[in-house]
Amino acid sequence: MRLTILGGGGFRVPLVYQALLADPERTITEVVLHDVDAGRLDAIGRVLAALGRGAVPVRATADLDEALTGAAFVFCAIRVGGLRGRVVDEHVALAAGVLGQETVGAGGIAYGLRSVPESLRIAGRAAALAPDAWLINFTNPAGLVTEAMSRILGDRVIGICDSPSGLVDRVLRALAVRPGQVRVDYAGLNHLGWLYGVHDASGRDLLPGLLADDARLGTIEEGRLFRNLRELGAIPNEYLHYYYDPAGTLAAVRSAPRTRGAFLREQQERCYHEIAVRDPLTAWRDAWREREATYMTENRELTGAGEREHDEARPAGYEGVALAVMRALARDEPATLILNVRNRGTLPILDDDAVVEVPCRVDARGAAPLPVGPLPEHAVDLVRAVKATDRLILSAVETGSRDAAVRAMATHPLVGDPAVAARLVDAYRAELPELSYLA
Repeated sequence: MRLTILGGGGFRVPLVYQALLADPERTITEVVLHDVDAGRLDAIGRVLAALGRGAVPVRATADLDEALTGAAFVFCAIRVGGLRGRVVDEHVALAAGVLGQETVGAGGIAYGLRSVPESLRIAGRAAALAPDAWLINFTNPAGLVTEAMSRILGDRVIGICDSPSGLVDRVLRALAVRPGQVRVDYAGLNHLGWLYGVHDASGRDLLPGLLADDARLGTIEEGRLFRNLRELGAIPNEYLHYYYDPAGTLAAVRSAPRTRGAFLREQQERCYHEIAVRDPLTAWRDAWREREATYMTENRELTGAGEREHDEARPAGYEGVALAVMRALARDEPATLILNVRNRGTLPILDDDAVVEVPCRVDARGAAPLPVGPLPEHAVDLVRAVKATDRLILSAVETGSRDAAVRAMATHPLVGDPAVAARLVDAYRAELPELSYLA
């Protein structure tokens, strides 16, 4: 089976390839890399060659139609505007006095306004050239992009993220239980979800016991990152920290020597250069370890959460989720995974077509959301508000309307002010040519 990776010159592509090599069943027998940046494509090809030494054949192409034709799976991990766009997302937001994280707040909206048009183009070509392929989306903002693509591909597009599975993995280790022994209530949107139930075979919820045990709670990152978990009755996805302490996080980001996007841009430019002049695999691994160690640094320093957990011996992140999805679909081996799929009544507070992040049963028929308990009351308004922003972004893309983009900004809880929203949209349009369609 052929896997096509869109964004094939991306920094994390070797993680996906490593997961394929570790698959004893060799679900994927061929990989096609597609990217618009020939230099990055060549560099990542060198890393993969060092990793696999031909174990899973790899070829590269700059032609999207060629890449899609014949694919059984399409892994979409593009970054429209590159890391330059991410730097602009961050700095424009900070200049306006609001947060501009990659997928959260003003920066996430600007990124969505860039990502959705290209994602729709890709979905259209995939529907025409590979109608039987499954498209696995990691392009951010992942929930928004998956919802946009689902309007063309229906349930054949599945959004993935490693944050929920990482959170659940850490909680189950703290509880000393295995995944097959429990059922979890996790729900929300991508980067906006909560774990609010861990039920054993008898139906007993184990989570309240963990929330009441400060020592055990302190063994997981989220237990150190958030201070009010007992009152919440849930453990939030790490990205909720931007919503729970926006002022503190904004101050921490402003005091940092550079934004996350600026750091990654400099690091990746250095890494891609070093891949060409030293051992490619060593150069890439050095950069990857540095990237992992510095993830969400400002949030962890603000709360005293300490160093990020990074155990290379443990199962992989989003690439492991992607492989698990592909195995379940290709081999009809049922798996339960937290994914971004159409709601279908799972969360009554949203319509059926809204893409949500919930546990799913995955098999050869696709990914079907599983029942979960009602969202905690404190989560409901926030989920509705962010989904309203998503819908306004989709409307802005569909109509090319600047006014819809401004309304999207103003609707988001981390912006809120229509005047600030208008300044943000105009500043982004001035610096990002990809937004010239907004009029």
